[in-house]
Amino acid sequence: MKQLKVLVFSASFGNGHLRAAEAVIEGIRIKEPSAKIIHLDFGAFLNMRVNTIIRDFYSGLLKRAPKLWGRFYYKTGKKQPQSMSQRLLNQIGRSNFLRYIQHFKPDLIVCTYPTVSSILAQLRAEQILSVPLITVITDYTVHSHWVHPGVDCYIVACAKVKESLVSWGIPGQNIHVTGIPVSPKFEVREDRLSTVEKLGLKPDLPTFLFMGGTYVILESTKRICKKLTESQIPVQCIVVCGENEKLYAALEDVVAQARNPLVRFKFVHNVEDLMSVSDLIITKAGGLTVTEALTKHLPLIIFRPIPGQEEENAQYVQGIGAGWIAENEEELARMLSHLLHHPEDIEKMRSKAALALAGHSTERAVEEMLQLALSSGRRQRIG
Repeated sequence: MKQLKVLVFSASFGNGHLRAAEAVIEGIRIKEPSAKIIHLDFGAFLNMRVNTIIRDFYSGLLKRAPKLWGRFYYKTGKKQPQSMSQRLLNQIGRSNFLRYIQHFKPDLIVCTYPTVSSILAQLRAEQILSVPLITVITDYTVHSHWVHPGVDCYIVACAKVKESLVSWGIPGQNIHVTGIPVSPKFEVREDRLSTVEKLGLKPDLPTFLFMGGTYVILESTKRICKKLTESQIPVQCIVVCGENEKLYAALEDVVAQARNPLVRFKFVHNVEDLMSVSDLIITKAGGLTVTEALTKHLPLIIFRPIPGQEEENAQYVQGIGAGWIAENEEELARMLSHLLHHPEDIEKMRSKAALALAGHSTERAVEEMLQLALSSGRRQRIG
């Protein structure tokens, strides 16, 4: 049988699309070590400069005008796949994509970003593109931009997303509830004590993990961390600042004066370790972060979710009992105080988180992808 060739499209407009693509690639390499995989950033593939402008605009909009983004998200959320605006979007880079695909000759195309999925789905519907197309929806909700009859296989987070796609007219047999793909390293159950020691933490203290990076509200985070470092009930905090240099610097005096331990990091590559040793995560509600936490059976508090898909993800987490939503700093402070006094509520949320996912989301997603490659007959014909 000829070497498997897979083309993966993601986008740097939000880190979740990229991480889902990387997880899929990890999973394929485990199942098919000899596979040839090319991973392309949708925007950079078309125009690096324009991609940078759009990415910076998107990031700035979420930070400075999240309600405006929410209005746009909900206003466009019910547009039909054949609407004028969608047909116009489907023309973006169409010939470039087709030319590249014809040159590479993949057995499968996997998309974790909706715009490129819609362009390729239109080519599939018109029978111009013969390669099977798989779309991975990276949230716990469905915006119309994800919905396209030309997609051969949908990989989705939960039954609710499948039901939404079916209501849009997507055949149920084309939708597979595997969970959003996350790196297989999140499935590993590590020895907590050794990981705690490696991170320089105390093994006998409850541990609260703060993540949010670029989108955290600096002063709120600093005040909440200061309260926890001064708490009469012992607790330790981990803060992942990412590329937010201002937050990292702002926490310096908090660390220096802390009664309770506070450890801060810039950009990290071991989020799975931090989640393994934590009792609670305070974070934004990106689909990948939510899935990583649930995979680790880690309860969540979603702090000021951005209107749109984040808000929908947060409502999903709260709806299954695996976390709470804090709309402002005062609510967050009350919730953290309550959980320090009532740790049994953390354990209740942990139990719900453990039930939320079947586990091994990437493995199950990749199995569906490889089955599609085989059933399409492309690998046999090419070989």
